[in-house]
Amino acid sequence: MKLFKRLAAAVSVTAGLAVSGHAASAESVLRVAMTAGDIPIVIGQPDQGFEGYRFVGYNLYDTLVLWDLSQGETAADIKPGLATSWKIDPNDNKRWLITLREGVKWHDGCDFTPEDVVWNFERISKEDAPQFNVKQFGMIRNRTGSIEKVEVLGKNEIAIVTKDPDALFPYQLSYWFMISKCRLTELKNDYEAYANAPSGTGPYKFDSIVPQERLELVKNEEYWDKDRIPKHDRLVLIPMPEATTRAAALLSGQVDFIEAPSPDTIPRLESSGMEIVTASYPHNWSYQLNFVDGNFKHKAVRQAANYGLNRPEMKALLNGYMEEGYTNVPPSTPYHGTPSVKYEYNPEKATALLKEAGCYPCKIKLAISTSGSGQMQPLPMNELLKSQLDAVGFDIELKVMDWNALLDVGRPGREKNPDIDGINISRALQDPFSALIRHVYTKQHAPKGSNWGHYSNPKVDALIDEVYLAFDPKVRMEKLTTLHELMVEEATLLWVAHDVNPRALAPNLKGFVQAQSWFQDLTPIVVE
Repeated sequence: MKLFKRLAAAVSVTAGLAVSGHAASAESVLRVAMTAGDIPIVIGQPDQGFEGYRFVGYNLYDTLVLWDLSQGETAADIKPGLATSWKIDPNDNKRWLITLREGVKWHDGCDFTPEDVVWNFERISKEDAPQFNVKQFGMIRNRTGSIEKVEVLGKNEIAIVTKDPDALFPYQLSYWFMISKCRLTELKNDYEAYANAPSGTGPYKFDSIVPQERLELVKNEEYWDKDRIPKHDRLVLIPMPEATTRAAALLSGQVDFIEAPSPDTIPRLESSGMEIVTASYPHNWSYQLNFVDGNFKHKAVRQAANYGLNRPEMKALLNGYMEEGYTNVPPSTPYHGTPSVKYEYNPEKATALLKEAGCYPCKIKLAISTSGSGQMQPLPMNELLKSQLDAVGFDIELKVMDWNALLDVGRPGREKNPDIDGINISRALQDPFSALIRHVYTKQHAPKGSNWGHYSNPKVDALIDEVYLAFDPKVRMEKLTTLHELMVEEATLLWVAHDVNPRALAPNLKGFVQAQSWFQDLTPIVVE
């Protein structure tokens, strides 16, 4: 009931915009129902997972390196953002030379300068800096923790020095959002005040926010990339974690664009004229495992769980809206390789492995969410997984919580929750660090990084060290392929599905291109 009341309030506001005067009557409004349970924070690095990045981060702000989301035929890759070019210093493989884009202005009217980048680095790294924010530091440290310093070289040149050589470093720059030094300084570094008037350089400007109800952004007419000035006037983001509520809102005309419709509602949506868009994209619905405290520290138990899953049955549950996940990355990924094992459904083998490991029945506690960014249909999917694994000799307990609470379990690492054996946090795979390294590198043990379960293997660590030194793309690809093959053999995750990312759009929306990426570009959408 509360969700419908919030939705009604949001709709009444946007409807009011259309009748408040002649100028407002011409305003085109795009209303999006997110899966998030609340509005992502707007002070730079968003929360609410990568849905926060998709709808707030890349709309209000820019990163030095952006993602090319303009087409859906191939997987998205990085492109220039606030940086127009980057290269490694030929005399120092820990020093990246970066040219910044000139003529960019913050939403508050100040000029974007190299000093702004240094200031932004200090706000998420230097504890005695007046602009330092400990929560923002915690949310981006796994991407920027390798940076030693940022130096100004000239009016549009900087150098970023890493602590160690990092051939993958440009990808990390695509996750670090730049906020306005002018605005936060004007507000005496008060982030609560800044949250009510944030300033970025992105394609949308902040207009208003009602927590747990809506965030309203308006197009930035002066955006530096003229091809990405929004084709609509206003973007309204509404948190709506229940899939059935999102579908009902779209069918009733209360929203225009919904994330992750429930598969059983898709036929009704299609018959009502809604457009359903899907695409393979780098997103893994899986479980990170605890390698220290519980039964998953045994390789045989991890392999048993993977053999015990009937993925075709899971696909049927979702009416076909998934790809079966037997490995960490889909087979189309350049560094997929040829793993020595494929975890096709084999209940007899799963049971035999559990008995061999002396874990029968094998008690496992999994932390899961009710909804969230990229979580697909977490409750029915987890219930099916539980029934499948229990049938081969596991004793699965599901610990259910909301999305942000699950993220709060994931970030600190297994030491904070040693009784939990696995966490069902879906993961983006769009770059080699995200897809592979962060899950298995000892240097990425949480809370420093995303290796939640503290997997550690000297052979894997040595291979990753070689990847970071491989500035030759061909050599790097060979090593990444070997790394992925090792991860599969070790059963480093419990793999279930690769998402196809269904979305539903009202028939009056034109121009949306679904990129093969966790992130999407809303700016081309025309609201007719």
